[in-house]
Amino acid sequence: MFGVAGGLVLGSFTGWAIAISPLTVMVALTFAGSVGVFFGVYPARRAAALDPIDALRYE
Repeated sequence: MFGVAGGLVLGSFTGWAIAISPLTVMVALTFAGSVGVFFGVYPARRAAALDPIDALRYE
């Protein structure tokens, strides 16, 4: 729904007819969520595996 509302707002400013399918919104949210999880969880797991003293020494 948010993608459709965003398309309507953009269309009202530009005068273009814009249609965003729910599948497109779902794919975009899934991709963004996957990137966020990968770049958030992966470095956190690597940092958690380090010895605390070595982690503090690393810069």
